[in-house]
Amino acid sequence: MNRALAVLTCGAFLSVVLGVLGSGEPVLSLVLGAVFTAFATLGFGWVRGRGRIGWPAGYVAVQLPLAFVIFSLNPGVGATLFLVVLVSQCVLLRLPLPVVALVIAVIPLVHLGMSLGEGLREGLGTLVSVLFAAVITELLLREQRSRTELAEAHAKLRDYAAQAERLATAQERNRVARDIHDGLGHSLTVVQMQVKAARAVLPTDPGKADEVLAKAQAQAETALAEVRRSVRELREPRSTPLPDALRALADETSAAGVPARLSVSGTERPLPEEHREALYRAAQEGLTNVRKHAGAGQADVALEYAESTVRLSVRDDGNGTTAGTTTGFGLVGLRERAEHLGGTLAFTSRPGQGSALSMEIPG
Repeated sequence: MNRALAVLTCGAFLSVVLGVLGSGEPVLSLVLGAVFTAFATLGFGWVRGRGRIGWPAGYVAVQLPLAFVIFSLNPGVGATLFLVVLVSQCVLLRLPLPVVALVIAVIPLVHLGMSLGEGLREGLGTLVSVLFAAVITELLLREQRSRTELAEAHAKLRDYAAQAERLATAQERNRVARDIHDGLGHSLTVVQMQVKAARAVLPTDPGKADEVLAKAQAQAETALAEVRRSVRELREPRSTPLPDALRALADETSAAGVPARLSVSGTERPLPEEHREALYRAAQEGLTNVRKHAGAGQADVALEYAESTVRLSVRDDGNGTTAGTTTGFGLVGLRERAEHLGGTLAFTSRPGQGSALSMEIPG
């Protein structure tokens, strides 16, 4: 806008110069026109950058009388364009609306020296011209502000998108980590314990050792399937009903040397895959900890379908743990799963009194 008005001002001054050279108008209009042009091109940008109302008001107080004098000396197109430029600059300077309206209302008075009819006709034309200039300038100014706001909003949107991408990446890393721990970690623990059991009975009962090793091989194949599933990064829905999947986990634990039993209460109902996965992983983590740490003689898995929630708990009669040993990535991952679904996770353990892990989620 500043450059466009500067070009228009220079064009107006050129028109004044041509008027002076062609018709012998007073040379004073040429000098005053040069002063007006200098202020309008060089001084306007400086005044606009000041921001305070005093400088813009002083600028208009100088330029308006100057434009009147130029018009009185050389009442042509150039002087009229000076007035148009001044009105546009009043809008750009963000002067109060009453001040801008006053300047617009005063400008037609440059025709007071004419006859009544001609003065009214010319004054109306000038009024329409400066009013049109003010409206166009305001519209252009608003359009410029809209572009600036749009650019800022676009920059913020890019920042938000980058943040969302980083968050999604972190969530996906956590998800993969949970899957590796809950799936592969569980399977390898079972394999490890079965291999240990096979080695223990190998010298005295090779047939039993071979049976246990066969189970370890089957479990290793299950672990390989879990790895492939994680690499594909797509969760395949478990076709096995949740109680049956939990019963299979209990059987694995029993085969590994810790008798485990499953109890189901309430009316079984379909659950979203993510909810089923979270409950399954809670049981898996609980039974894995029973086999690895508890030294338990019995483990109980309970699945309870309440009115608006589903609760899964794993209890054992093992050695229990102290407060300093109840944390681990498995519990952290399960707690993240529960909180993500709007549920809760609890783990309690007392030395000599066993441990209890429970997850409750809406469903």
